[in-house]
Amino acid sequence: MADTNPDIDRHYGRGGLLERLLAALRAAGKDAERLTIDDLMLVDEFHSRRRLATEELARLLAPAPGAHVLDVGSGLGGPARYLAQVHGCRVSGIDATSEFVAVATELARRTGLADRVDFRHAAAPALPFPDATFDLAWTQNVAMNIADRERFYAELVRVLKPGGRLALQDVTQGAGGPVLYPVPWADTPALSYLRTAEETRALFEQAGFTVLVWQDNTATSIAELAAERARAATAPAAGPPLLGLHLVMGASFGDKVRNGQRNTTEHRIALINAVLQARQGAAPPRAPA
Repeated sequence: MADTNPDIDRHYGRGGLLERLLAALRAAGKDAERLTIDDLMLVDEFHSRRRLATEELARLLAPAPGAHVLDVGSGLGGPARYLAQVHGCRVSGIDATSEFVAVATELARRTGLADRVDFRHAAAPALPFPDATFDLAWTQNVAMNIADRERFYAELVRVLKPGGRLALQDVTQGAGGPVLYPVPWADTPALSYLRTAEETRALFEQAGFTVLVWQDNTATSIAELAAERARAATAPAAGPPLLGLHLVMGASFGDKVRNGQRNTTEHRIALINAVLQARQGAAPPRAPA
């Protein structure tokens, strides 16, 4: 779709992802034709704190069965499939990486959820949906790659029904200094558009959202990282697990993870959860292109 960033597409899309995932799933003893959302949780929750974060954010959003949810930056479709299966939602995802969209669509078929989730290649600042389409919106670890936050947030208000709610997990710029690269969302600062939590909240409010919940999860994330390192220090030495995000991130996986952990513990980045509500009449219709 027009307006997608080819640099973002190249950063995440390396080719052959579906084949790698299916081979690893089979090696792990999974039935690749009849997968479950739990079979995939180690590879399709491509965001900070992974499935735990999805579960927590879903509890905050509390979607009603049958709600139509927009998932912006849907990646491989893990959160969309979780919302569909666990909460009975209908989920439409968009992602700027064409390979992710193709893989998410195929994994939806293999989990038996293709009738409840759909995915398309599109740009967050130019959502390909009519006004007031969705009951709810959802986004996790996506805005770091979006330069035009004002347009992105205005688009979210536009496609939500009046009073519709948005749940998000976002990485923000911390007070501890410049981010160390590479990180999962960018190899260099050229693809990274972090804002502080204060700037982010202000932009949401300017776009027409009312903040219902705003949580800083940085301390929780640091504690979880420390516990993970402690477990790893006492575990027998082993190579990479069969299933993991190294299948998605490629050869630089280790450096990205180490930098991500250091950025978090040194407060170079922060992690927020929020639920916001679109104010009635906040978003004018998009002007014709």
